[in-house]
Amino acid sequence: MRIALIGTGQMGSMVETLACSKGHDVSVAIDGSSAAFSASELAAKIGGCEVAIDFSRATAVRRNVEACVTAGISLVEGTTGWAENFDEIKAAVERQGGAFVYGANFSIGVNLFYRIVDHAAELFSRFPEYEVFIEEQHHSRKQDTPSGTALKLKEMIERHHDRVLSVASTRAGNIPGTHRVGFDGPADQIVLEDMARSREGFAAGALIAAEWVAGKKGFYEFGEVIEEILK
Repeated sequence: MRIALIGTGQMGSMVETLACSKGHDVSVAIDGSSAAFSASELAAKIGGCEVAIDFSRATAVRRNVEACVTAGISLVEGTTGWAENFDEIKAAVERQGGAFVYGANFSIGVNLFYRIVDHAAELFSRFPEYEVFIEEQHHSRKQDTPSGTALKLKEMIERHHDRVLSVASTRAGNIPGTHRVGFDGPADQIVLEDMARSREGFAAGALIAAEWVAGKKGFYEFGEVIEEILK
């Protein structure tokens, strides 16, 4: 599979290393956060690839989507913080017959964690004496707060509980990512936690998404990819 990497930071480097180890061809690797390229120029650079994987910046997502649709290649969007443009981006992909996979978190473990938390939230909703809390920690360079993963957990839990939850966020050092959901009651506290050891898991999930979406059309959340694998 011929891959274009948009974003040449730590995540992009990890994706490239993993992709090459699996026999894929990383044909293009560019600094996708650069404003030097217009959508049409970027499309020309990535043309001929089968799929693009973007770990650049939220502000570049709209341009990167336009470039991939123009080039006729699928896009795996690993960047978060672009939710305010969600409807516009989805409409553009669907209107122009593109292929797009996005996720708040591409870790396989986190996506299974979502399912565990969702089931736990449904169980605890029957016992209102248990109150829910969400905590997340990331490295100091992460710009969006709370994280996209924490916001998805919040949305998921609020479907089962009739109260609005807050999220406690920490940005410090080099923390790869920790997400914690707790159910606190009068007699005990139950805590579910996912703690990333490195960013390698995010790169592995993004590559799985790329292998899955290559040649497809449509707008997908990474959870749909996981659901298909689980089936």
